[in-house]
Amino acid sequence: MGFAMRMSSVRVTLFFFFLVAGSASAFSAPDPVEAFYRGKSMRMIIGYSSGGGYDAFARMLARFMGRHIPGEPTLVAQNMPGAGSLLATNWLYNAAPRDGTVIVAINRGIAFEPLTGGQGAQFEPLKFGWLGSLGKEVNVTLAWHLSPTKKAEDLFTRGLIAGGTGSGADSAIYPALMNKLLGAKIHLIAGYPGANDVNLAMERGEIEGRPSPSWTSMRIARPDWLRDHKIIPLWQLSLSKHRDLPEVPLAIDFARNEEDRQIMEFFFARQEMSRPFLTSPDVPVDRLNALRRAFMKTAYDPEFIEATKDQDVDLDPIDGLAIEALLRKVYASPKRVVDRATEIAQSASSELANAPKPGTSKP
Repeated sequence: MGFAMRMSSVRVTLFFFFLVAGSASAFSAPDPVEAFYRGKSMRMIIGYSSGGGYDAFARMLARFMGRHIPGEPTLVAQNMPGAGSLLATNWLYNAAPRDGTVIVAINRGIAFEPLTGGQGAQFEPLKFGWLGSLGKEVNVTLAWHLSPTKKAEDLFTRGLIAGGTGSGADSAIYPALMNKLLGAKIHLIAGYPGANDVNLAMERGEIEGRPSPSWTSMRIARPDWLRDHKIIPLWQLSLSKHRDLPEVPLAIDFARNEEDRQIMEFFFARQEMSRPFLTSPDVPVDRLNALRRAFMKTAYDPEFIEATKDQDVDLDPIDGLAIEALLRKVYASPKRVVDRATEIAQSASSELANAPKPGTSKP
């Protein structure tokens, strides 16, 4: 064998040696995300006190999510109540570790506080690492079956005498939103102690309906009403339809111009992320992606679904990138849209204070 042939043979041998060595090294190299999380204890911070719906779902997520994170860390749930989860959100942005070891469960509306000049918001929502939301919320305007108001179009002509608790953004803002932007005639009687009291008032004939209850809550609280067709959903207050209500129109589709539609999108956007979870800013991309995948795997985990079936929420998960896209769209809203939305919210609070109380004459 000549010298040239021997050198060629050596080169081929070395090539295969390094190829095999490199392959073995690649197969044996540890996953850096798995190595980081293995043996760690993560914190699941809940922005509310114990016992409520947010608390129950966050604790349930903490039980199952660790098995879907590389390295299978333990998630420990802790409550950090204050200002409707604003305290926990500010802490996550300003004081929490930025290494992917903290997850926080917050109110769906907190992310919009900086846009509307909310007091005390010390964070930039688009800098968080959004992991996803376990569900969407679809509110409805509904009429009792004995009411002459039977369909959405009747809200513009005859109107609806509706009852509310006198507290809560949705029950105050949504009737005002529909009246001002769509020309609906929803007359609110406010001041009932709770949702059950409003339901009883419908049965007694004191009121004709409710302006904006959660469809899921109604379905769980009064399944007999749905079975016996005691309530009529007139329209849906959301960006997308509930799977139970394919024939019920979206209120937003009655918008009279593009600007009014944008204002309604501004209010309804938060319902697309009714149970949001997020982590701190600046988490390394590989860990953030791993947490996002783990969140969605947990949401579709059959054992998790079985464990949450009695909770007052529909599991209809959306991922973190979808939440980011939603927030970017809302934060890109023209200033006039934001100003008008803020004005409607403020006027709704004033109108709520002056609304007729239970027991007074009907409008």
